[in-house]
Amino acid sequence: MEINENNFERLASYLQQTLNPDPEVRRPAERFIESIEVSQNYPLLCLHLIDRPQVDMTIRVAAAIAFKNFIKRNWGFHLDNDGPNKVSESDRTGIKGLIVPMMLKSPAAIQKQLSDAVSIIGKYDFPTKWPELMDEMIEKFATGDFHIINGVLQTAHSLFKRYRYEFKSQELWEEIKYVLDKMAKPLTDLLQATLGLAEAHAGNKEALSVIYNSLVLVCKVFFSLNSQDLPEFFEDNMETWMKAFHGLLTVDVPCLKTDDDEDAGVLEHLRSQICENLCMYALKYDEEFSPYMPQFVTAVWELLVKSHIHTKYDALVSNALRFLSTVAERTHYRHLFEDPNVLASICEKVIIPNMDFRVSDEELFEDNPEEYIRRDIEGSDVETRRRAACDLVKSLLQKFEAKIVEIFGQYLQVLLAKYAENPAANWKAKDTAIYLVTSMASKGQTQKLGVTQTSELVPLPQFTQQQIIPELERADVNQLPVLKADALKFIMTFRTILGPQIIVATMPLVSKHLGAASVVVHTYAACAIDKILTMRGPDKQPIVTKEILSPLSAELIAGLFAAITVQGSNENEYIMKCIMRVLNTLQEASLPFMIVVLPRLTDILSTVAKNPSKPHFNHYLFETLSLSVKLVCKADPNAVSSFEEALFPVFQGILQQDVLEFMPYVFQMLSLFLEIREGKSNIPDTYLALFPCLLTPALWERPGNVTPLIRLLCAFVRQASAQISADDKLNGVLGVFQKMIASKNNDHEGFYLLQNLLLYYPAEELGRSMRQIFSLLFQRLSSSKTTKFVRSFIVFLCLYTARVGPQALIQMIESIQAQMFGMVVERVFIPDINKVSGELEQKIVSVGITKLLCECPEMLAEPYVLFWPQLLQTVVQIFELPPDESAIDGDNFIEIEDVPGYQAAYSQLNFAQSKPVDPLPDVGNVRQHLVQNLGKLAQANGGKVRTLIAALPADHQEALQKYCAQSGVQIA
Repeated sequence: MEINENNFERLASYLQQTLNPDPEVRRPAERFIESIEVSQNYPLLCLHLIDRPQVDMTIRVAAAIAFKNFIKRNWGFHLDNDGPNKVSESDRTGIKGLIVPMMLKSPAAIQKQLSDAVSIIGKYDFPTKWPELMDEMIEKFATGDFHIINGVLQTAHSLFKRYRYEFKSQELWEEIKYVLDKMAKPLTDLLQATLGLAEAHAGNKEALSVIYNSLVLVCKVFFSLNSQDLPEFFEDNMETWMKAFHGLLTVDVPCLKTDDDEDAGVLEHLRSQICENLCMYALKYDEEFSPYMPQFVTAVWELLVKSHIHTKYDALVSNALRFLSTVAERTHYRHLFEDPNVLASICEKVIIPNMDFRVSDEELFEDNPEEYIRRDIEGSDVETRRRAACDLVKSLLQKFEAKIVEIFGQYLQVLLAKYAENPAANWKAKDTAIYLVTSMASKGQTQKLGVTQTSELVPLPQFTQQQIIPELERADVNQLPVLKADALKFIMTFRTILGPQIIVATMPLVSKHLGAASVVVHTYAACAIDKILTMRGPDKQPIVTKEILSPLSAELIAGLFAAITVQGSNENEYIMKCIMRVLNTLQEASLPFMIVVLPRLTDILSTVAKNPSKPHFNHYLFETLSLSVKLVCKADPNAVSSFEEALFPVFQGILQQDVLEFMPYVFQMLSLFLEIREGKSNIPDTYLALFPCLLTPALWERPGNVTPLIRLLCAFVRQASAQISADDKLNGVLGVFQKMIASKNNDHEGFYLLQNLLLYYPAEELGRSMRQIFSLLFQRLSSSKTTKFVRSFIVFLCLYTARVGPQALIQMIESIQAQMFGMVVERVFIPDINKVSGELEQKIVSVGITKLLCECPEMLAEPYVLFWPQLLQTVVQIFELPPDESAIDGDNFIEIEDVPGYQAAYSQLNFAQSKPVDPLPDVGNVRQHLVQNLGKLAQANGGKVRTLIAALPADHQEALQKYCAQSGVQIA
């Protein structure tokens, strides 16, 4: 792809089309860009287009995003996926030469994308393959141009922020040391120079704004460089940094204060980051930081008291509260808090004000319910004032429980009395009271069970009966919606503590709130029902059975489907998950409702397929469809044709429109339909027409398609082998097998396909390709051996032995290379058989090796007789020892689940899972099978077999005698 004017115009035009809301215009443009991004010079073309000031800014930003996504998908693809290198060396060199200077002079929107791209490249190439990057960046500090300096700092932040969360390793330590040797001093010098400039330009708003932005980035880089361990340089220069931090927390800069109540200004960002840095030091480097602690506790306290309730202070207040929480948890700082007056002051001036429900929270509740829910019940409220205040309460409770409960108990009475005076006007007081009780009572919780440990000083059942249940009993579900949401959340949070009796009794009250107009309220009702239906009693059985749920079922299903039509809840994941949970609890009792449920689900699928945007909702939608199919077809297997009739047109549209997000789900559901038909009816022509499309190479390039497509192919192999053979498609199927086996990520899928071919495909035709199949497997074994591959290979060889015969296995391996079978036994079977795990896999291996030992005369003759006792020993070890979890020498392969860049990932549908099939159903007890066959062998070759068994270690011989006694067998 040449870098010329014509290609610039074409690329700009297609990028423009990718911004079009119409899928008919957008999707072809996205597909075109996807098709050309593998061409040489494509990323350089993007960079040059970004650099053209005459091009419209939206297109330049789109090009920057496309470039970043290209880097994300392709730069490290060959390293992460054992695949081809998708970026040519000339493109790599060109990108690294252009990107930093271009980023430094770009507008902010483009700078952000290019900075992220530098970060991704750095993850793979820095510092070994990009050693010049650090020097190139640091020399820009001397320019004095803060636009350039801030660009460098932004890049440094992008590049180093992974140090915050990466696992410790020698490689990481060496990289951080390299960075510190280059960066620590220049960064400290830059901090001091920038502080000097701030003093020199005091009162100059424009200059100070740029200078303070630099200080924010300096503080972010400081955080990253100190995240893994306390570097020696920063320890030696702690006085410099802490003095700067203290000054920046306490200095008054009137000209940087903004009138905007919503968005944080640069001053708030800076102080928030400093509080985060202090929190890290207090948590990790307590001993070195302790001399500075009292002055920072005072400074942060004063900052909190001065910070208003406006939204722009939220992150600052949250980080400041986190710092106080960290300090309060340390026993040796107890003296800073133990004075009752200090505790009372903290409660009154810091905790209670930051727990109050503000106007901004109310606006979020009404205008952006999705974000409110995300923060409130999904635990992503880590940066909210309420969460930080709650954490501070928990920290103080650890050391001063009785005193804190006493202080807050007084506030609680005041708040509830205020609410009782005038509920309509003072409902916010009760909201604060409920939040306060939740904070005080919760001591330990899990996602699955909610709160599991509470403070004995807080009477929860009494508070629930007096304050929570009455809110849910109100006739009008739309009255005081925030308190309704609070009450529902309270039931969810304390469901395990309140116990089955109270929880089951609240079910009718909770389900009534599905009819609430507020998106938050009906979402919380759906979420609460879902969580209650997953609760189990001490006997491990669900506390809400289908018998308990049935009387409510009509109201529940009607309420859930009504709620999903409310504006703002059309793709509400909690409602869809609740529908799934209700149907699963009801099981066959849900069948009368299917006449309403299924058309609604099909309509919803048709709608969302046009523009999928909510991955969790989509997943639960397909789960619910799969569950409905299973429930109906369990009662009447022939009903599968009705599902096919209803869903095939939608599935066809998804496949034709190439809706990436839905394709893995469609393949799973098609597999489910075929598996329901298995052994009951012939495959309809619609499926057979689809089969050639499944072999299209482009489908197999997408990682998310691989597992469900393999399953679908296997369903065809099991049921339509005759048609596959008649249409001469075996080579296409074997082409898929070859692609799978070549990949470390997907080789197990290749073995699964091969197993199905071996079990179900016409043996004569498959036999003609078998030598080539074995050759491919041996090539892979010698070129790229991993533990996973060796396990799968051993299982396949044993299945082949069990189904085709041990002599056939020896002949096949010897036909590839003379004396090779002995090498396989010595180098693969004996050292690695005990790495095989999984009940079914271990059964296949034990049966295969038993056949090899007992039905193969060659094994009792030279040269293989040497291996006979060792192979028998491995079979006994399969029965007696846990699997060997150690990796094969040189196996550095780590299974990668996340593919860089956006990919429609494979998500297993729980209700569409296939049942594991036992390929050797004739063998029941594998130990009995072993000794029975050894007994027969001993009758024919008595003395020789006894001599070979006598070569086993004593404990292995004892195990064999035990199997003989259990099975009534004697090895003569």
